[in-house]
Amino acid sequence: MLKILVGHAYYLKYDRKQWERGKPYPPLATIQVAALLRRLGHEVALFDAMLAEGVEDFAASLHGARPDVVVLYEDNFNFLTKMCLGRMREAACRMIAEARAAGARVIVAGSDASDHPEAFLAAGAEAVLIGEGVATLAELIGRLERAPDVTTPAWVAGLAGVAAQVGGQQQLTRVGALPPDPRLVGHPAWDLIDIERYRAIWHERHGFFSLNMAASRGCPFRCNWCAKPIWGNHYMQRSPQDVAAEMSHLKHAFRPDHIWMADDIFGFRVDWVTEFGEHLRASDGAVPFTIQTRADLISERMAEALAQAGCAEAWIGAESGSQRVLDAMNKGTRVTELIVARERLGRHGIRVGFFIQLGYLGEELADLLATRELVAQAAPDDIGVSVSYPLPGTRFYELVKARLGRKTHWRDSGDLAMMFRGAYDSEFYRSVRDLLHEQVVLQQTKAGTPPKRYRVASAALAARWDALVACEHAHRNHDATPPPVPRGIALQVR
Repeated sequence: MLKILVGHAYYLKYDRKQWERGKPYPPLATIQVAALLRRLGHEVALFDAMLAEGVEDFAASLHGARPDVVVLYEDNFNFLTKMCLGRMREAACRMIAEARAAGARVIVAGSDASDHPEAFLAAGAEAVLIGEGVATLAELIGRLERAPDVTTPAWVAGLAGVAAQVGGQQQLTRVGALPPDPRLVGHPAWDLIDIERYRAIWHERHGFFSLNMAASRGCPFRCNWCAKPIWGNHYMQRSPQDVAAEMSHLKHAFRPDHIWMADDIFGFRVDWVTEFGEHLRASDGAVPFTIQTRADLISERMAEALAQAGCAEAWIGAESGSQRVLDAMNKGTRVTELIVARERLGRHGIRVGFFIQLGYLGEELADLLATRELVAQAAPDDIGVSVSYPLPGTRFYELVKARLGRKTHWRDSGDLAMMFRGAYDSEFYRSVRDLLHEQVVLQQTKAGTPPKRYRVASAALAARWDALVACEHAHRNHDATPPPVPRGIALQVR
């Protein structure tokens, strides 16, 4: 039996935007792996960076656990880990150095580590898992249990999908993205989480308590900008009965008021969602929940099934109100589907959020204004706005990598900086973001605002849009990265 300290390096306090937002969730993938290692017979402790004051808290955890091995396993369900935020990489590297100084072996896994294993090896990690890495992790732990003093070359010998320094050189045999590993079953190690600290922050900031869970891993769609270093295009869905049983467990064990379903795509098939709802009702396990989905999956039957299961809010990857941009992204959805999906969900009492992406390759002013029109016409209840973010391994990255500057990733999620030469500078996109948010707020207040006051507010917002458009030339990049050469008459390029 080994003493294992499992942790991650996403510190909420290192991301000012997310700290101010105040919606922390436990590291789901991290505690799934912790549960697996316990089932393998090891003594497991957890360092949860999410609510820690900073990296300095890790030293105390190391001292208390005195582990044989530290496993830094980033939460694959936290979309911010895909973005390889600079503050979090720096934190992970400091944790690696401290663990090695304490005499522990160190294994690292996550999106950033999969893309850039050399950064973590340079910090002192002995093994960096590529992708989900569950099978490789189990083998490494087994070898270490059998031979605690095994050298690094012998420890990783013959294993694909793991990076290590051997003879002063990085050794890595990539195997490509693999399907989600079936060994990650059963409940995560929720007992290792300080639930009351999470509850206190949620209640202080929002007056209710939310927890997270996931019904699936992966996504089968192929948006050009979507980084998939963990599961590629594989998708594995749990049974509706199993997911309902977990929600029921969370409801009765921790009393959350709300559940965030962290799936990239929740439900997928209407029959699955219908059966999920039936199991929840049979077990009195329903908790209002929020999902992420796609517009083309929201049939009338799906909207009704989601409502029956207790879905309170659905976030749709709208991305753009321009069909030209959606096609360039290889998104596979139509602008009309976005409007219809929003209407269907709203009719069933489900709040709707749109994820909006600005600055995609080839996007022009007319496309940005089409996105403004989409927000005005569909009237989502909320929006989340970002700029196109080129990540290694994506088609989008390959299209712009020759024009990337020295900035390769954001420091934190509030950065919202362009990393290639888009049609406009970052300041312009930030202004568009702010106006889109104000438009949604204005639309949400229409019902409770006297008509004359609403008309005045609408006119003021329209004037600000006009002023921005009037000065757009001052923000235009005249050496913008060109889009790929169109095929035929249409631009065919997440």
